[in-house]
Amino acid sequence: MTDTDTNTATDTVPRRSALRLLGGAVAVAAAAGGGLPPLAHASAPAGPGEGAGPRVERLLARLTLAEKISLLHGATDPAPLGQAGYVPGVERLGIPPLRLADGPAGVRVTARATALPAPVLLASAFDPELARRYGRVIGREGRALGQDVLLSPMVNLIRTPYAGRNFETFSEDPLLSCDLVAAEIGGIQEEGLVATVKHFALNNQEKDRMSVDVRADERTMHETELRGFEAAVAAGTGAVMAAYNKVNGTFACENEALLTGVLRERWGFDGWVMSDWSATHGTAASLTAGLDMEMPDGTWFGTALRRAVEDGSVPERYVDRAVRRVLAVMDRFGLLDGSAPPRPGRDAEAGAAVALEVAKAGATLLRNERGTLPLRPGGTLAVIGPTGALPLVSGGGSAHVVPDRADSPLDVLGRRAARVTYALGEDLFGKPLPAAALSPAFDTEAQRVAAGRTWTYDGTLTVTEADAGEWTFVLHYSAPPTLRPQVLLDGEELFPLAPGYTEYFSGGLVTSAPDGLAVRRATPKLTRGAHRLRITVRGGEQGQLFRLRRITGATRAEDVAEAVRAARGARDVVLFAYEDATEGQDRTTLALPGNQERLIEAVTAANPRTTVVLNTSSATTMPWLERTGAVLQMYYPGQEGAAATAAVLYGDCDPGGRLTQSFPRDDAHHPVAGDPLRYPGVDGRQEYTEGVHIGHRWYDREGVRPLFPFGHGLSYTSFSYAEPSARRTRDGVAVSFTVRNTGRRAGVTVPQVYVGPAPDLRLDQAVRVLGGYRRLTLRPGERRRVTVHVGARTLSCWDPGRHDWVLGTGRRTVWIGASSRDLRLRTAVEVRR
Repeated sequence: MTDTDTNTATDTVPRRSALRLLGGAVAVAAAAGGGLPPLAHASAPAGPGEGAGPRVERLLARLTLAEKISLLHGATDPAPLGQAGYVPGVERLGIPPLRLADGPAGVRVTARATALPAPVLLASAFDPELARRYGRVIGREGRALGQDVLLSPMVNLIRTPYAGRNFETFSEDPLLSCDLVAAEIGGIQEEGLVATVKHFALNNQEKDRMSVDVRADERTMHETELRGFEAAVAAGTGAVMAAYNKVNGTFACENEALLTGVLRERWGFDGWVMSDWSATHGTAASLTAGLDMEMPDGTWFGTALRRAVEDGSVPERYVDRAVRRVLAVMDRFGLLDGSAPPRPGRDAEAGAAVALEVAKAGATLLRNERGTLPLRPGGTLAVIGPTGALPLVSGGGSAHVVPDRADSPLDVLGRRAARVTYALGEDLFGKPLPAAALSPAFDTEAQRVAAGRTWTYDGTLTVTEADAGEWTFVLHYSAPPTLRPQVLLDGEELFPLAPGYTEYFSGGLVTSAPDGLAVRRATPKLTRGAHRLRITVRGGEQGQLFRLRRITGATRAEDVAEAVRAARGARDVVLFAYEDATEGQDRTTLALPGNQERLIEAVTAANPRTTVVLNTSSATTMPWLERTGAVLQMYYPGQEGAAATAAVLYGDCDPGGRLTQSFPRDDAHHPVAGDPLRYPGVDGRQEYTEGVHIGHRWYDREGVRPLFPFGHGLSYTSFSYAEPSARRTRDGVAVSFTVRNTGRRAGVTVPQVYVGPAPDLRLDQAVRVLGGYRRLTLRPGERRRVTVHVGARTLSCWDPGRHDWVLGTGRRTVWIGASSRDLRLRTAVEVRR
């Protein structure tokens, strides 16, 4: 059987920028440190009517200064829905308020919403059309839940595997990120919700994100990080969120080279730019540089801006420019004339169907030995791990969604097996403190403190020789953070408030107990003997319930022993491993947290038919890999994660995902390893000295073997690639080849096209770059001829001497493969202007 498939959508080039790219560059010279320095003078605001319609100009003429300024900063919502931000309207002129909600994986408000899989799992499907439908679910639900603006998608590249928000974005690869962000924005805005691409720019880590000065030369920026933002602008994003960090010495929110020179003059962006929450650092510098809206309040764009206009230090035309941009987007979405369609009702069933489809499509099978998968229905099964019973739906921080439901994997898998046993394996929430260790004794499991009362304890915790060593104290409590019980051990407070927003950006799993109590942990080392324990708990206005538990070496050993017994008693084992990431914090290691490595080693030794399911945010090191039967990467799979995981494990569908990031072997072999200037920075400064060699490009350049390469993912069937050819087209290169399913069942493959350097360019180039890809589902024996289009932008490099793109001419090598390291076919093409 033969079919032909042509793909022409894998290189996103802004249409509105096409002529601009042929000549003329932003008048920005590279500074001594490289990058995009501020322009020599403030850009002139747009004149009347420029970039806005007559309705906007009429409104602008009628607005008072106070009313204009009220549209340029956040305020307190008089009727909050649990969203992140609110901008009041001007009722007398019919300008409605704006409600802005987080939403990388679903709408984050107080009400329930569809909890979609994390964007990194969506990206693993390598399917822009699926990304569009993902966006449509969020777009519809955002409007249904009373929102006007979505603070998503995030398109910062996965530059370091430690970054705490890697699960919220797409990939380490610029091209894949371009395709997906453009498609998702299209879906969101088709439903009438304004999309906000973020975080502009170079916000690739959480550590020191509020202050770090990120240094990158202009070529590195344009060929890597900026490409996704450019694609978002080309897709028509209504808003852009400026980042916290500095870029080449200037805070992103007042960086004119970025906000005006690149975003507006080069790319033609006609929406509005808002700050990240509390990321604004000044009034005149931010407004004149191109920041249009301060969030979440008016610290700099409220009274301070009014005074600056009145005293002449900020000309009012800059206020008008910003207001014009905000109103123009509102007008485009029908919010000023009532032409926006009525808010729809939520379609929870449709949202759940897309969530399930995405989770199955992105499920990435990393290893499958000895016929471990798919599982046979009706066999005996041991399910091990805390997230085997308690679903890990989403990461923490802005990405957390209150789902309609989320089934337990244990329950879903239990319906497929003849007999299922469960073992915790790794304790997340602790076991009761032994009463004999406390003097005087008290009930550590259910202490209730009435409203307005204070409860105190002053006693001794006695540690035996067997229990001496590392203890993890686990505090469960029902009050807000400001009323969290104070626990002092030998005079040291165990659970102090974290600084800034960090306290509130808790993870999606480990910071909330199954019964809803908040959870915090502290891990001191305790010696044998008596330790003074003092506890103070205030009831506040509502009263408070708290528990104090512990995890020790002895309790961990008991949990592992129980898991080993369960593994020995079953034909197959599914072990769920977790890592709980959140906004505001980076990881400190790529290893699984807690005692999970020891758990996996013990369980796989007891039963080699063990499948490890990874509910993790990003790359994970796997010293235990060779002992496993299979490894399935599911990231944070959303509310339908249990059903999707079971479907893949039992072979109801093929694991359709491929890695969108390289997985390193260990903490010493990846692009930022061993160089603190690259990550996390030195003395507040970070340098992108890897240049254009990001992600899989770095592994190729340095000759380093990753644990799993970019694009890797296994199928339950097999495929052959053959008959490669490449030819020049008017706007790029067409690469054709034949794919055949050589196995006995239907399956998914994602052939990837890579392109080598241009011999005519005297620039440092990658060994190969991703040129395109195609997701295919083929029946047994089916053969399909595929054509993948490699666009002119992918064939080009940014020339810092010209401050523009230049086509890479000459004879270019083309590879076709199943990953960046599994390159099965090779051909060449002559690229000419």
